[in-house]
Order: sequence, then structure tokens, then C-alpha cells
Amino acid sequence: MLFARIEDNPGNITRFAVISKQRAKRSGDDKTSVMFNTVDKPGALVDVLLVLKEAGINLSHIDKRPSGQNNWEYTFFIDLLGHRDDKVVARALQEAERHCKELVVLGSYPRSRRIL
Repeated sequence: MLFARIEDNPGNITRFAVISKQRAKRSGDDKTSVMFNTVDKPGALVDVLLVLKEAGINLSHIDKRPSGQNNWEYTFFIDLLGHRDDKVVARALQEAERHCKELVVLGSYPRSRRIL
């Protein structure tokens, strides 16, 4: 440890990414990160989210960022509970992709447990 209590919020959590050429195997308690763009029409985001809801997949995080390609176009980032190789998750992502201009699975990984 370099410095103790350096944060200004003791409940702060920092996320780190591990980049690998190989996919992480299922651990039984996984998360999957996905990014996608939808077409510009009413309900486009809802269409994607409904697929996940109907499959019984829980989201732990959702965010949006400007796409950087067109004004007022956004890229959505979600973390869902489950592994991309789980049958239910794989099927739902395939179905959700039909409602997207682009959908990319960033990766699946063991879900972290916060140690207090």
C-alpha cells in the first residue's frame, strides 16, 4: 500500500478492466458487459431491455455515452448478471441484437465481491 486513506469517500469503489485474448470461463457467479447502439426511433432502448427482462436477466448497471459518430446518437453500456456462454444469456443477446444497429459483448467475468 502506498498511502492509507487517500480517498475522499471511504465507500469509493474503483473498477479495473483486465484485457485478454482469451475469454474467461464461467465461474457460476458472473457478469457480462455489453455495449450497443439502437436505431433512432421511439422505444428502441425499451425493445432491447424488454428482451433481457423477458429472459429473466438482471442488469446491475446501465450507462450511456455520446457515440462520437453522430450528434445526439448514444452508445449504451450495460452490465448484466450471467455469462455470455449461459444459454439464456446467449439467446437473449442474440435476440437483443436484432433491435440494435450494433451490439458488442465486451466480455464476461467472475462477479466481484466487495470486501469490507
